[in-house]
Amino acid sequence: MSLTEKVQATALSIGDDLVEVSRRIHSLAELAFEEFESSKYLASKAEKAFDKVDFGVADLETAFVAKRGNGPLHIAICAEYDALPGVGHACGHNIIAASALGASLLLAPLVDELGITLSLMGTPAEEAGGGKIIMMDKGLFEEEDLSMMIHPAPIEGDRMPCAAASHLEVNFIGKEAHAAAFPQFGINAMDAMTISQVAIGLLRQSFVPGEMVHGFVTNGGKAPNIIPAHTSANYIVRANSLKELEALTPRVRACFEGGAVATGSKLTFEERFPPYSEFIVDEDLATIYRDMSRIAGRDMPDSIPQAMRASTDMANVSLRIPSIHPIIGINSLPAVNHQPEFTAAAITADADRAVIEGALSMALTCIKVATDPQLRSTYEGGKRRRELRESVSKIYG
Repeated sequence: MSLTEKVQATALSIGDDLVEVSRRIHSLAELAFEEFESSKYLASKAEKAFDKVDFGVADLETAFVAKRGNGPLHIAICAEYDALPGVGHACGHNIIAASALGASLLLAPLVDELGITLSLMGTPAEEAGGGKIIMMDKGLFEEEDLSMMIHPAPIEGDRMPCAAASHLEVNFIGKEAHAAAFPQFGINAMDAMTISQVAIGLLRQSFVPGEMVHGFVTNGGKAPNIIPAHTSANYIVRANSLKELEALTPRVRACFEGGAVATGSKLTFEERFPPYSEFIVDEDLATIYRDMSRIAGRDMPDSIPQAMRASTDMANVSLRIPSIHPIIGINSLPAVNHQPEFTAAAITADADRAVIEGALSMALTCIKVATDPQLRSTYEGGKRRRELRESVSKIYG
């Protein structure tokens, strides 16, 4: 029996356990930085297979790193487990977590045979907080030679088209007054927000393809007969790269500044967490994953619609370590990510199959890199990592 056949057999044998993990995390549906039970549960499932599990890394209570082996080729597999407010696991992070665990469990017994160091990275707050960026700032994701994860979607692909994104919290401070008797003595902070939103709508005419702005009002006032003295909103600005985002964000901020000037309101901005970058796909890893996913039983198309775009802190990792972030289909259409219907789809039979086959696809990808001498020499010892960082440094300094 070949190594591929052995790993395929093991994937089937642990499949029910992985599905149980996926469904358990789905039921917990904990939000960013509050994934206390989800992270501990996932780490506990890794403990028996790993030499050690460090919990609370990077000063994050819900982050962990499980390691096994000491081979010269260092592989990181990333798990996410935060849910969305109001709709739960509508992005299927339960599938991400279970498949990452599965790939790690398939690889862990082989670390000596493959000559690898394996890290399962438990990364919190992808939806709102940038847990991976915080972990990088604290010194993690420095030595790994390659990294990967999968992400559920309505369709299959070897990558998720990613935009750079900044996350803004906007606050206008005005002055209360009776809205009928003495409106002239108030400063209407909701008017400031309305003017800003109109300005953003007009600004969109000049956007290049890939640029987006969207958000929602979190506080619009207290009562219809009180001039709103405080309004706030959360907005996301997206562009094709951090460079383009750096140019677009001030133009969006200027729309809010115009609302403040027009009404006499005071304006404050807060960047809710660090910007997410564009994703640099490691094309060799993507090609291997595409081939291995077909061996694992996936129906991998040759291309995916470029209109599909999202943002992730895994993209920031891709600027430091050769990385891939394939999407794995769960047959959810017409339901798409961030809809309640997608939450329901994330624990169907198709989703369960994606957990197992996604884990197998990642494991086979890692095995291919470790056992192919030419590929191994490309990644081992940080050769590809250094080339990547030199390329990024030329762009961003």
